[in-house]
Amino acid sequence: MVTLMIILFLIGYACIALEHNLKINKAATALLLSSLLWTIYIFYAQSFLPNEDEFIKFNAGSPDIFHNIIRYVTEVQIIEHIGDVAEIIFFLLGAMTIVELIDVHGGFSIITDKITTKNKKSLLWTLSIITFFMSAILDNLTTTIVMVMLLRKLVADQRERWLFACAIIIAANSGGAFSPIGDVTTIMLWVKGNVTTQHLIPSLLGPSIVSALLPVLCISFMLKGELKAVTTEHSSTHTLKASEIITPFEQKFIFFLGVGCLIFVPIFKSITHLPPFLGVLLGLGALWIYTEKMYGRKKNVPESSKARISVILGRIDFTTILFFLGILMAVASLQCAGILHELSLLLEEKLQNIYLINLLIGVLSSIVDNVPLVAGAMGMYEIAPVGCEESLIPFMQDGTFWLFLTYCAGVGGSILIIGSAAGVVVMGLEKVDFVWYLKHISFFALLGYLAGALFYILQEAYILG
Repeated sequence: MVTLMIILFLIGYACIALEHNLKINKAATALLLSSLLWTIYIFYAQSFLPNEDEFIKFNAGSPDIFHNIIRYVTEVQIIEHIGDVAEIIFFLLGAMTIVELIDVHGGFSIITDKITTKNKKSLLWTLSIITFFMSAILDNLTTTIVMVMLLRKLVADQRERWLFACAIIIAANSGGAFSPIGDVTTIMLWVKGNVTTQHLIPSLLGPSIVSALLPVLCISFMLKGELKAVTTEHSSTHTLKASEIITPFEQKFIFFLGVGCLIFVPIFKSITHLPPFLGVLLGLGALWIYTEKMYGRKKNVPESSKARISVILGRIDFTTILFFLGILMAVASLQCAGILHELSLLLEEKLQNIYLINLLIGVLSSIVDNVPLVAGAMGMYEIAPVGCEESLIPFMQDGTFWLFLTYCAGVGGSILIIGSAAGVVVMGLEKVDFVWYLKHISFFALLGYLAGALFYILQEAYILG
């Protein structure tokens, strides 16, 4: 049964990685994979659960072991894991809605309209710096979409626009790595308590800057001269005309309130110790009330032009939400079956170094989706308690293993264009070729990844020393 679960997971993983070739949405694969693995597991559980300490407590000496195994899997294990996954999903749902609301109302134009330079190198550095810090506040996927839309208004030549777009991918992934809300994998580790805001930002800010700085510097040498004027065919407008029916004050208020709500989430968690999804839902509720009152005052505006939250929710990419649900629950089944624990022992035996393990995970995240990779690592290793033995100190909350994993999983996805959500979005929007990225950008991205990793290792050695 264990072998069957591993084979099924690898096949599902391959289908997810080859989504575009197979023309099968990865969410469908993840949901099917999750259901099949849990179905296999519930029959396999009979062979080992009776000897597990947690089940022994649950069974409490009852002779009806078979019935209690079914109850333990369905009422304890699945419920616990679906609760963990729901925290991440509700957080993403709230954050995506807030960002979409800001975007539809033209809030990001407050930033993008300030960019007027025509010098290619100056524009590259300006966009990269904005992307780096914006992705830390929003997320790397949304930031990439906003910046690519801006690129179409500024850069006419497609090949040059590809260079700018690739710099945006790298800056977005690096910027998302040091923020608790900047990347899906970082959100996962933060929500589960593996890392905290007060340690994550100071520990990874330096390595993240280095990982973006070096590739962008290399790309800047490939750009010379001034930009040509852009024709209107490259400009983009929203389907919803909400930005045209609100006042400049309302536009700015929605932008600052939305961004403020996202920034407030880590503060909310540190003050209340409640899960972050409650903080983001608090912000969403505040925005929802404000926009409802705002549109309520606009009696002469047709309802079809009003971008209420109920309309915004229809624009959210729910296939992404379902993908996270499927893949995280699939990984949870492997964790319950003890497969991930065995894998962790194998990695420790073969590599015997937490830095090498994380570097490998980072490189793999450029080939396959980093969400299941990080979910797998979280399943392989538990958060070590305070006062644990010396060998487990790197696995404590904010330990070296978790912080370096956050960096590697976030930044490593830049090595190949298919390795991150930001890269996949650029492939879709700008039709950047996989081989072109591999030939012109991958080496720079790898160089930045390794340089940032070296910076982190030296930084840790200095602190510990």
